[in-house]
Amino acid sequence: MRRRLAAAVCALGLLLPAQQALAAPSTTHTYSTSDEVIANPERGFYHHTETHYRADGSGYAPLDLTTLRTFRTQENITQILRVFYLEKFASQDAIDKQYLDLVRADFRTARAAGVKVIVRFAYALPGAGWPPPTPYGDAPVARVLKHIQQLTPVLRDNADVIELVQSGFVGLWGEGYYTDHFSDPQDPSQVSDQNWADRKAVTDALLKALPKDRMIQVRTPYMKQRMYGVPTGTAGALTAEQAYDGSPVARIGHHNDCFLASPDDFGTYLSDPIELDKDFVAQDTNYVPEGGETCAVNPPRSEWDSAAAEMARLHVSFLNTDYNKDVLGSWGDNLEVAKQKLGYRFALDRSTVTTRRGTVQVDLQVRNDGWAAPYNPRRVQLIFQSAKHTYKVDVPADPRRWGAGTTTSLSWKVAAPPVPGTYKLLLNLPDPRLSTRPDYSIRLANNGTWQPGTGYNDLGQTVTTG
Repeated sequence: MRRRLAAAVCALGLLLPAQQALAAPSTTHTYSTSDEVIANPERGFYHHTETHYRADGSGYAPLDLTTLRTFRTQENITQILRVFYLEKFASQDAIDKQYLDLVRADFRTARAAGVKVIVRFAYALPGAGWPPPTPYGDAPVARVLKHIQQLTPVLRDNADVIELVQSGFVGLWGEGYYTDHFSDPQDPSQVSDQNWADRKAVTDALLKALPKDRMIQVRTPYMKQRMYGVPTGTAGALTAEQAYDGSPVARIGHHNDCFLASPDDFGTYLSDPIELDKDFVAQDTNYVPEGGETCAVNPPRSEWDSAAAEMARLHVSFLNTDYNKDVLGSWGDNLEVAKQKLGYRFALDRSTVTTRRGTVQVDLQVRNDGWAAPYNPRRVQLIFQSAKHTYKVDVPADPRRWGAGTTTSLSWKVAAPPVPGTYKLLLNLPDPRLSTRPDYSIRLANNGTWQPGTGYNDLGQTVTTG
């Protein structure tokens, strides 16, 4: 009996060190939130830029590298609207190679400056007087389709710096209303079935010209509803299951270029009652982009309290900082809040890291304090960083699903770094097409986490292996 008891005690003594060796070191870190305006990509205010190409080849004003870099460094603005006017080509099918080269050069400049481009093509601006006189100067559908075909290689080659493309082409400013060919020129509100078929042909061609992961925006909710056969209200809007499935409706968002200007935003909302269209956009923009510009002072709706509530409801990702200055000026100091909250704003709440037998378990809570989620794809990586080595591990997550006003819990188990040592643990949210460019990675809205040289976010955790 004593012999058996002594054996049991020895066995217990042998087990205890082994159990201790298998214990999982675990650390939890909490984070403070920054109120800094962050120069994150594909969100915030934008600057309007435009260029022209008249019959004699004049009018093209290339983007300026120094100006674009100043937008980033002095204003934390990471995006521009670029309206490419095609005046010369409204009357001819072939686009000059010289013009295509100028467009390519603009995209190179944007890439060098670290900004993204919201793209729109249009043929005409209004002449003197109001309403604008006819003819307006845009192109017929067959010619538009030929132009889109010629522009396709340029768009695909530069998809890395193209944030999205606004449907454009049709009508003055490319906004689809005052047009010679896509409605009755004498009464632009009269759009025939053939006119709608022609408009859809343009939209379909533009979707085809772009990579499947790039979206377009149309000027009014009814344009999407009418062309793609969906009703207004929440019943017609995207569901979580439809989102990002590559279908036309999953790739078409909205740009409101008279935001807050009147009860129906100068014809942006056409439903009866108007709230149905707003409900449609509010649901749709959980998964597609909403942005545009203000265009008229309209108190109290254009004042801050109303504007902020509507930007949150409609998940607004971007607004024009250049127009309307009177509307934006009425927001006073709250303009800084808009700079923070337009689009996404991710912040860490806490992280817990556990190491065990060659694996690392990482649990994160990420909060989205912005008014929208990202609408373009993002990679998510854990980074193990030591003085000598850096290891990147892709983990399954989709920041497009980290909805506005929500907290997302993430959990990953990954292999520990193969070389023994002590590593910092960081989170990387790079642009899939620009993964080596820190200025295109997402910075979290926390204090003391950003590594500007790498574009990584330091989790404040260390992992020791070996």
